[in-house]
Amino acid sequence: MKQKEGFVQKERVKTGVPGFDDLFSKGIPAGCSVLVAGGAGSGKTIFCLQTLINKANEGKKCYYMSFEESEDRLIEHMEEFGWSPRELIKKGKLKLQRMNPFDITRNVDALLAKQKGELLIDIDPVILPEDFKPDFVAIDSLTAIASAFTGKEDSYRIYIEQLFRFFEKLGSTNFLITETEQIPKIFSQTGVEEFLADGVIVFYNFKRGDVRENAIEVLKMRGEKHQKKIVAMQITNEGIVVYPEQEVFSEM
Repeated sequence: MKQKEGFVQKERVKTGVPGFDDLFSKGIPAGCSVLVAGGAGSGKTIFCLQTLINKANEGKKCYYMSFEESEDRLIEHMEEFGWSPRELIKKGKLKLQRMNPFDITRNVDALLAKQKGELLIDIDPVILPEDFKPDFVAIDSLTAIASAFTGKEDSYRIYIEQLFRFFEKLGSTNFLITETEQIPKIFSQTGVEEFLADGVIVFYNFKRGDVRENAIEVLKMRGEKHQKKIVAMQITNEGIVVYPEQEVFSEM
């Protein structure tokens, strides 16, 4: 953090994803929590893995929590793009963990029962590996967690509030994936996530004739100027590439 005339200016984070950082005047404010929203196959997981690989290569500690894919599958996924996750895991710079979302609901239910429904419950919403304080975290996905709370919407809201508060205390920069429609108008399960998040990055998967086209938009980012347009993006053999000058016009 840099101090300037009594004002604390947050450091800025570069993802290292080609073209993406050019959408910002400086970068993503360090320590913020960003929703990464989009439909299936739109590039959300690749974007988060690519960012974490880049930051781990810079010596930062990165933690990827998945509720769907196994650690082995995530490693394979990264190696398909020519990245070297095993080396970074060995160095202690990258940790991948698969969790069962129903373990979370059981913990929350037990605590709520114990505290007779009090809203200010004290839980650790993410169980971090021992002696590992990450600089960057990705959660894949909030949608999987929400599904485990089906019929318990109030409990889910309490959990999500605790999750954002936990990250605030941790001081990490966080990417929280949410599944949406291919051309989304709603970017999270309940709307609470959007309200609590500092930023929202949206991935689009347009269909034109028989061809699918990918695009990306920075919908919001508190405390940072950014381009307010949907731009072209490709998933290449080496990962995601964003084309900040190539605006995408489509019937939304």
